[in-house]
Amino acid sequence: MVSAFVSAAASVRFGAAPAHGAPAVCGQARGTWAVGSTPRPATLWMPTAPSSRPSRLSMKTETATEWVTCPGSELSPHHADAKISADVSPVMASSNIEKPMIIGVAADSGCGKSTFLRRVSGIFGTKVSQGHTPQGDFMTVICLDDFHTQDRKGRAAAKVTALDPVANNFELMYQMCKALKEGKSVMKPIYNHETGKIDPPELINPNHVIVVEGLHPMYDARMKELLDFTVYLDLSDEVKIAWKIQRDMAERGHTLDNILASIESRRPDFEAYVDPQKRDVDMVMQILPTNLIPDDTEKKVLRVRLLQKEDTDVDAVYLYDEGSTIDWVPCGKKLTCGYPGIKFHYGPDTYFDNEVSVLEVDGNFAKLEEMIYVETHLNNTSTKFYGEMTQQLLKNPNAPGSSNGTGLCQVLIALKMREMYEKITGRKVLPRAA
Repeated sequence: MVSAFVSAAASVRFGAAPAHGAPAVCGQARGTWAVGSTPRPATLWMPTAPSSRPSRLSMKTETATEWVTCPGSELSPHHADAKISADVSPVMASSNIEKPMIIGVAADSGCGKSTFLRRVSGIFGTKVSQGHTPQGDFMTVICLDDFHTQDRKGRAAAKVTALDPVANNFELMYQMCKALKEGKSVMKPIYNHETGKIDPPELINPNHVIVVEGLHPMYDARMKELLDFTVYLDLSDEVKIAWKIQRDMAERGHTLDNILASIESRRPDFEAYVDPQKRDVDMVMQILPTNLIPDDTEKKVLRVRLLQKEDTDVDAVYLYDEGSTIDWVPCGKKLTCGYPGIKFHYGPDTYFDNEVSVLEVDGNFAKLEEMIYVETHLNNTSTKFYGEMTQQLLKNPNAPGSSNGTGLCQVLIALKMREMYEKITGRKVLPRAA
């Protein structure tokens, strides 16, 4: 494999258009994230393909760092080379990192994590490199598939799915995330989605914001305690099946029978080990079939609900009047929409014994620039200037969910993540005007 080191000054003026592409997440091709924030020299490692050996960057740093065996590495022969640095990484000082913030994003495969994380990077105004684990001068995204204890053949032989806890090394996951939060560097395993094998480890340095995403970020109690902000992306079965059929038949050539069989084979483990994580998180985004079309079979029009836990350190978004129950059909002259129209709902509710506030959007928008009309009626959005929410939607006009409540709720969640970062660190993230 050919690796390249690119040194450049990350001097990007505010208002510059974001780079096209998206940060990839578990099992998807890597892309380039939105263009960044603080102008300073940055070195980005940009491999052209998944590595089968430690990168030049990893090996160069390893010779200058004292490494110790990471607890949990003994639980799988594939993780024998997993290590953590003995001391705090010099990156903490050189990158002026106050305190790493760790965000957990849980979801099943194919639930839109890639698009969501692109919006998060846009809110933080950061640039992230290509590679198995996207790393930048402000944010790192770790796919928790890297902590699978067995490769694809091993799981097949053992007759376990990747959703089963026995197929994941939670001890190693916890110890490495704990080390990163303490400002230490780690040599993390790589689960290669193309080959199904577990590759030699890669270097991960601490960063201002570290997102851990995948099937089980909140499954282990110790791991959950490390997380500063938690999100669950929840697709209804009807929408999930429709999306998988569309993606896997059109893009991957799978047959309908194979797709349905795959979904059913995963269902017991999903319901037992993944789905329960949504019971106690800061925010849940539910994607459901519309209520505006009776007996809808295409599932192209969606009803999206943002559930915000009340007892968190960030205030919940509300429509018009906080705490009231409101159903709102916007003026068609101010918010253009086609059939079957659009409807908003806001109000308090209870979700698994938690008091939550619910913001719901049912239907599609026709013109994203008109979302400024909606923005003026939303409060506690954590925006820094008038129109910032609408600006963020316009930055990714062709991304999945941009024309419905999915994109809107993704942006609102990302804004709350930024607010939480500022509260934890006492530092302000400068917004980027249009």
